[in-house]
Amino acid sequence: MVVLSKPALDQFSPIKTYKSNNTPFCPNIPVIDITKADSSAQLVKACQEFGFFKVVNHDVPMELMNKLEAEAIKFFSLPLSEKEKAGPPDPFGYGNRRIGPNGDVGWIEYLLLRSSPESILQRSSSVSKDNPESFCSAVNNYITMMRKLACGVVELIAEGLKLQERNVFSKLLMDEESDSVFRLNHYPPCSDLQALSGRNLIGFGEHTDPQIISILRSNNATGLQISLKDGSWVSVPPDQNSFFFIVGDSLQVMTNGRFRSVRHRVIANSMKSRVSMIYFGGPSLSEKIAPLESLMKEGEESLYREFTWFEYKKSAYMSRLADNRLGNFQKTAPPLAAPTTPADE
Repeated sequence: MVVLSKPALDQFSPIKTYKSNNTPFCPNIPVIDITKADSSAQLVKACQEFGFFKVVNHDVPMELMNKLEAEAIKFFSLPLSEKEKAGPPDPFGYGNRRIGPNGDVGWIEYLLLRSSPESILQRSSSVSKDNPESFCSAVNNYITMMRKLACGVVELIAEGLKLQERNVFSKLLMDEESDSVFRLNHYPPCSDLQALSGRNLIGFGEHTDPQIISILRSNNATGLQISLKDGSWVSVPPDQNSFFFIVGDSLQVMTNGRFRSVRHRVIANSMKSRVSMIYFGGPSLSEKIAPLESLMKEGEESLYREFTWFEYKKSAYMSRLADNRLGNFQKTAPPLAAPTTPADE
């Protein structure tokens, strides 16, 4: 399915490329059935070893996913002049190619939204002129299901960590002032550009998510890659029926480094459009983020100083994608693999 005409090469020349065409699919990405009795232990293990896992048997109706995907395709199929009326990103709204204010670019266009129903209602009129109610309903219903799913999963994680407060993470996502956001991404196909350069284009450069946890769902197109503990990159097999969970920086801090905030990126697909939808579950701006005392063993030192989500969010917004955003907040820095630059691989 081709959603957009392909942009001219000279418009996208600053985008980084990735020379390897043989990044293997990861054969052992954790697949977790959250209805099973042992799912809590599996989730904790996945967060520790990968910072990433796939959830099945999630009870989210496929029609809900398809409805939102159809609305996304409808929007991204509009002429650029119409899409730009939903922006420019501040950081919310429509963006094309540029990711953030600090020079990162990618083979991507996107729509970034606040997760509150009021904000989505206001934005819907500029996103969908013909039927803003349909877009508003699709997004709000989807976000409601993602928040519920996220809370269920992080409560299972708390259970697996043997925390007395089962809602220690979920209460942050359910807070009325929760600073959760929602993003629709579109990566156009780029076969002509890849043929010219002999390389793969970076759709979204490598980074970690700053929030607590992210839930990603995409159409059946390849492109998502994650970095393993040894620094190697593997491709994630697509699955439009399931959800991929990504551990964020805030959860890494709250577990004092027991969980890893996984570095991930998207390589533009050469043959078909990739459409993804991501819910980023975050706390309120005033929430203090620090390692949980209940997880600290006797004599264990905190690796991170306490900070508010607003403080960390501001710092992340001022950084480049590939920066180690937690570096400024670490008290004792554990040895970390140096981030790789796709152009150098």
